[in-house]
Amino acid sequence: MRIPALRALAAQCIALLPTALAAAALDAAGAGLTLFTAALLQGLFAMLIGWRLRLAIWWRPMLLLFPLALLSAAALGLPSWLYLLIFAALLLVYWSTFRTQVPYYPSGPAVWQAVAALLPQGRAARVIDIGSGLGGMVLHLARARPDCDCLGIELAPLPWLLSWLRAKLGGSRARFLRGDYQGLDFSQFDLVFAYLSPAAMDSLMRKCRSEMKSGSLLISYEFSHSACEPVKTILTTEGRPPLYIWAF
Repeated sequence: MRIPALRALAAQCIALLPTALAAAALDAAGAGLTLFTAALLQGLFAMLIGWRLRLAIWWRPMLLLFPLALLSAAALGLPSWLYLLIFAALLLVYWSTFRTQVPYYPSGPAVWQAVAALLPQGRAARVIDIGSGLGGMVLHLARARPDCDCLGIELAPLPWLLSWLRAKLGGSRARFLRGDYQGLDFSQFDLVFAYLSPAAMDSLMRKCRSEMKSGSLLISYEFSHSACEPVKTILTTEGRPPLYIWAF
């Protein structure tokens, strides 16, 4: 139950009981209960239960609107296979986001250039982008520093496949692995780049502290760590999030 998505599911399931009781009470009082009212009651109860389960604040409107969204989807009368197709497409892109709490976040050329400037000068280095998405960062670093070994690792199948194809078709030296970065040994790398989420920063920092070698860098875009002050912060673009840098 530490996974927020499972707590949200539990909130909806638990909310069925008070919704049924409220519906029975309204029916006994002679008040007509429409499907819209029932869905609204379900969402309200789920939102309150989600609050008690300590879900983040942004889960509350999702819990409230989910039953109404289901009702609206049912009213459209779309074929069932279409929902399966949409689910499969989302699964290929987001895969285990419900567990890792790390959605797809693209960075951008300004960030890529700033990271390239932080690579060791005058010697080859090994760099990895954990959660490499469509591979833009790794492909850029491989072009900017052909002497370096540039890797990306991505858990979701479709982004990994697209990044792998981009490297193969473009003749890039960049390499892409599919899997969970938690299974890697960070002592192999001189620089680790991450654009994850606040939920992942604690475990990432513990892994870096236990594995990264002396002189290596961890760079996180947008997300810092409250208990570990970065040695440097870089603003790549005005109005955009900074890069946080830790040295080991």
